[in-house]
Amino acid sequence: MYEKNLSRKTVYEGLIINVELLDVELENGRKSKREIVQHGVAVAIIPQLPDGRFVFIRQFRKPMERICFEVVAGNCDPGESEAESASRELKEETGYDFQILELLGPIFPSVGYCTERIDVFFATVSDTLGATSFDEDERIETVLLSEAEMDERIRNGGVADAKTLAAWMLYKAKNSSEV
Repeated sequence: MYEKNLSRKTVYEGLIINVELLDVELENGRKSKREIVQHGVAVAIIPQLPDGRFVFIRQFRKPMERICFEVVAGNCDPGESEAESASRELKEETGYDFQILELLGPIFPSVGYCTERIDVFFATVSDTLGATSFDEDERIETVLLSEAEMDERIRNGGVADAKTLAAWMLYKAKNSSEV
């Protein structure tokens, strides 16, 4: 299976995304169009405290017009490695520094129209809570949950964010015999 690019036109250039319109030729010779959101690499982090609880966040998300429950996450800055981004985002959004940072794997949130890749990390963090450093347009609340509380939240429909669900699944697959 393959699609040959015939033409590519950028129709929107934004701060974190670009949108391209492609004309493609399918294997059977038919022609079609593809709309692709170009997005850089991002990171998501599942931090765990020494007492076993996990650190999540809540923040208002304009596209959903609601407060969303999520893993710690953010875009990689230019020239920054994924591990550096994970460390920065963890500190900025929660005030915690990691002791151990482990890559769980990549996820692709919406392969049908977006190039975004999110590298998911697991981090052990200390009890020492430092200062947060939110972006000027962010307002974030920290939520601490046990593994059982997170699993129950998912079962009850309290987690709708795809990256959070996928990140938790990667964590569970790596660290539990339940999956």
